[in-house]
Amino acid sequence: MTGTRPNTPRIRVLIADDQPLVRRGLSLILSPDPSFEVVGEAEDGAQAVALARRLRPDVVVMDIRMPVLDGVGATGELTATVPGCRVLALSTFDMDEYVVGALRAGACGFLPKDSSPEDLSTAIRTVHAGEAVVAPRLLTRLISTYVRVPHGASQPLPTDLGELTPREVEVWRLMATGLDNAEIAHALHISVSTVKNYITSIFGKLDVRDRAQAVIAAYESGLVTARAATGSPRGDGNTA
Repeated sequence: MTGTRPNTPRIRVLIADDQPLVRRGLSLILSPDPSFEVVGEAEDGAQAVALARRLRPDVVVMDIRMPVLDGVGATGELTATVPGCRVLALSTFDMDEYVVGALRAGACGFLPKDSSPEDLSTAIRTVHAGEAVVAPRLLTRLISTYVRVPHGASQPLPTDLGELTPREVEVWRLMATGLDNAEIAHALHISVSTVKNYITSIFGKLDVRDRAQAVIAAYESGLVTARAATGSPRGDGNTA
């Protein structure tokens, strides 16, 4: 168990899942850890949005498939109306098109429900710190499976693509094919810190909030294709 430093605010967590046993299980995992404070539980997306507006949690652990309002719709509403709240999406399945919808709507990460308690705790801390939680290779598999350019034709690249330098376009392309920061650095013979600087600039120029949205934009624009991702070097990758 990871403790907190004295006077360090706990991470306020709201749990949203339509299954009472899942909600209780997640709460029992998080509550003993002094890093976290479970401030509420919601049984559907609409209730999650209402509670988040009232309780102002730092992180909402959001099941993707729920009645009344699913996790995708709830994530979109939270992103628009509670901007300080970050969403960690949960799904029973690794490959779930709803996950892509949640990432597009503003979720900061995704975790399968069979993840370990340690992975859950780490993911919540990572999301709270402002980083994205999806293994790069899994992110690419998800997006290449479920994101399709309409009618099989490439859409125009973002109108502000001209603001990207050739090196930034290449970093974006490699990111979208599933390489993590260390692999991008190795491929381009630059440092990891330089890669991070490029990625920060890319996010700003594309007006996306994180790696997941940048990869979605790359597929929707036709910059990369599922075939390109399939042919990329293999690796495990960590958080994105």
